[in-house]
Amino acid sequence: MKAMPYYIVVLGVAGSGKTTLTGSLQGWLEDFGFDVATINLDPAAEYLPYTPDVDVRDYVDARDVMRKYKLGPNGALIASSDLIVTKLDELLDEVNSLRSNYIIIDTPGQLEVFAFRDAGPIILNSIIGDHKSLSLFLIDAIFSKSPSNMLSTLLLSTSIQLRLGKPQVNVLTKTDLLAGEEIDKILDMIENPEVFISILARDKSTRLLWDYSDLEAIIPRVITSTIIPVSSITREGFDNLYAMIQRVVAGGEDYYTEEPSPLL
Repeated sequence: MKAMPYYIVVLGVAGSGKTTLTGSLQGWLEDFGFDVATINLDPAAEYLPYTPDVDVRDYVDARDVMRKYKLGPNGALIASSDLIVTKLDELLDEVNSLRSNYIIIDTPGQLEVFAFRDAGPIILNSIIGDHKSLSLFLIDAIFSKSPSNMLSTLLLSTSIQLRLGKPQVNVLTKTDLLAGEEIDKILDMIENPEVFISILARDKSTRLLWDYSDLEAIIPRVITSTIIPVSSITREGFDNLYAMIQRVVAGGEDYYTEEPSPLL
């Protein structure tokens, strides 16, 4: 009897690299012999670098919603998400037919669907059910060079984790676009909260909201895990990402053998 699948939910703001990572991670896992399926939950996606096994656009297409209801892009996505809830039975029939080791769920960039609306959590919880799962929250490395940008993104990551109630790992994407010392500075902020607090305390925009003591209370709460730096282009860091995924969903055990994975 085949083991139940693990679900990997890929989240992040528009442009953080969700779709690229979904396709690249699928290929990387398949190179190691795993059976991987993908689900596209973005009804507004115009191009995907992978062929989804389940595509929400077969049920609701945001472009059609825009034309039918005379909505703008953001309004159409919100309306599309609500419409997907009405199509869940059909969508779940297709999802439940998948028999893969890992199922990667690619999500829309408009995070308000998950942070402020009920439709996003309802859709994800219906698809995943009782299966083991985790979320990968993608953080754009270029955007995160600014400490205040990093803080705002971590606050958003925390908000999403609170809403979804799932284990969540922060992933630093597009590392191939930065020099090694730039990546090291970003990682130093995350791995050493006192460094992050000190830098933020000198930042003019941060001081408009919080003083040093506020930051001492906030920063440890938004740094929930070590961030995993990856490049979806070179696949650098994917071995560490896989190790973290396994640690969360399988306690570090290999999917097939229930023994420690050689990739760990």
